[in-house]
Amino acid sequence: MQAPIGRANLYALGAIVLWATLASLGLALQHLPPFLLTGIALVIGSMPAWPLIRQWKVPASTLALGIYGLFGFHFLLFIALRLAPPVQANLVNYLWPLLIVLLAPAFLPGLRLKAAHVVAAAVGFGGAAVAILGRTGDSGAGWSWGYLPALGSAFIWASYSLLTKRVPAFPTAAIGLFGLVAGLLALACHWALEPATAVAAGDWALLAVMGLGPLGAAFFLWDKALKLGDARHIGILSYLTPLASTALLMAVTGRPLTGSIGLAALLIVGAAWAGTRVR
Repeated sequence: MQAPIGRANLYALGAIVLWATLASLGLALQHLPPFLLTGIALVIGSMPAWPLIRQWKVPASTLALGIYGLFGFHFLLFIALRLAPPVQANLVNYLWPLLIVLLAPAFLPGLRLKAAHVVAAAVGFGGAAVAILGRTGDSGAGWSWGYLPALGSAFIWASYSLLTKRVPAFPTAAIGLFGLVAGLLALACHWALEPATAVAAGDWALLAVMGLGPLGAAFFLWDKALKLGDARHIGILSYLTPLASTALLMAVTGRPLTGSIGLAALLIVGAAWAGTRVR
């Protein structure tokens, strides 16, 4: 039993490492409209699974779940980032690891939620808050309606992650189908909602890295982790994402690491260590 759990955590950590690069890549490509950026990256991210197209035969309900997760998450997140202060909206969005932990027993019969899971998830969220808000020193106390779609995006990713274990078993290669359809829908949103924008030749290399990494391989690794592991543990581990993302963003922009990053690291790593040892 220990071996599959260990592999699941490794797959989850692989996805987390890739997702940590997303903010830095997005910063380098911030001149592109967000739906265009995401649509192209998702389509590129689906390409490695194209040779396995025969494994894309999944029930319509499973495909709908995949579109709900990959497209719905990004759609609501982009709305949130337009309506609310981006730092605070990002923090609300990072409630999804906490929601995975709290909702696991409701979505996955047989799992019990122990006090230690809740405490670890809450401490992890505290660490994420320190990492994200520590960059600006802004507590973001004012209300914005943009926080509602940010919360919606968090719920979508948490519920998608849990529901993949409730639908009929499907091969991980089918994530390529989810990404392809979600990418085409994002491109349709770009056509309908954003100004036409030409992609410069120099942008394609970064788009390929984004597509093959945080908006591609990360989703396949995440699916493998959820298939093999305990969603409660994976949810707690996921708080490493905002910590690593913020630290990498500060490094590439030349800003020194601060005491808040050290405190966030202590909280998140401690929560991950404690939470993943609770059975």
